[in-house]
Amino acid sequence: MKVLVTGGRGLLGSAVVRELARRGHDVTSFQRSSAAHAYPVREVLGDVTDPDAVAASMVGQEGVVHLAALVSMVGAWDDFVRVNVDGTRIVLDAALAAGVTRFVQVSSPSVAHAGEPLVGAPATPADPDHARGNYARSKAIAELDALSRDGDAMAVCAIRPHLVWGPGDTQLIGRIAERARAGRLMLVDDGAALIDTTYVDNAADAIAQAFERCDAPDVHGRAFVVSNGQPRTVFELVSRIAIAAGGRPPTRHLPYAAARAAGAAVERAWVRTGREGEPPLTAFVAEQLATAHWFDQRETWVALDWRPRVSIEEGLAELARSFSAEADATRRGAPATWPSTAV
Repeated sequence: MKVLVTGGRGLLGSAVVRELARRGHDVTSFQRSSAAHAYPVREVLGDVTDPDAVAASMVGQEGVVHLAALVSMVGAWDDFVRVNVDGTRIVLDAALAAGVTRFVQVSSPSVAHAGEPLVGAPATPADPDHARGNYARSKAIAELDALSRDGDAMAVCAIRPHLVWGPGDTQLIGRIAERARAGRLMLVDDGAALIDTTYVDNAADAIAQAFERCDAPDVHGRAFVVSNGQPRTVFELVSRIAIAAGGRPPTRHLPYAAARAAGAAVERAWVRTGREGEPPLTAFVAEQLATAHWFDQRETWVALDWRPRVSIEEGLAELARSFSAEADATRRGAPATWPSTAV
């Protein structure tokens, strides 16, 4: 099929473009700046907040995978609404006008997380009133809007990949690696909370599979959480990522109450001073590091007819190889070649 992927330049977006192309689809990547894709794909440069650019990219498309989003732990609500809510509506309207028959909304488990521990949880409905933070609330509104468009003309489903990571990730992996190498890595509480994560190739595979099964009776109109289905403690994951990066596992701990208060103070200072980028700690991050959140994957596996192909252990081994190759390239003076995480 001819499929448009919005946000095709980021870590997950580029992996989705690669996987759809590998499966034989005719892929167009809609993104704000050019990127080197591993497979021959058509690139269209533009922004999801521009209705004319979106409409032009949608001509002739049969399906859409919508990844483009403002992903940040801080920022003004109006900015999240403009990109994540209004941008999604622009993409949905253009898809329906162009006669698109399949639409996959890439969402987040945070749309249904109100801060309480999630232990073997199902994919409960998105809840913008109780989701934590501007990003989660805006994505919750966008998911509900997308699923409301499901019908005979266009089958819509939502995929919520949880904590996507892999080689080239400058967010989760990059931050852990940087702090581990500097000896500044710290855990919230004792790091015993169990959490799910998703290796990037598994997330891309699940999204591509959802696209191909989007019109199935047990898939369209529904949201599915996707993860490796291998919960690990925060301590184990952070330690093994640190080691893969050539750093040291964390030895220091910060009580949750202190971490949350510090994160809230940092957020306020970040907003007040207009700082760019992500703060080193936020109240939401502190909460996530201290709260169990892992999901029952059986319903996802059955509905999508899908299983993760890369285990946590295999992903960590690949991560270690990538860090080793990156270090070798640095010693030779070669530029980094990992994809940007920007969407």
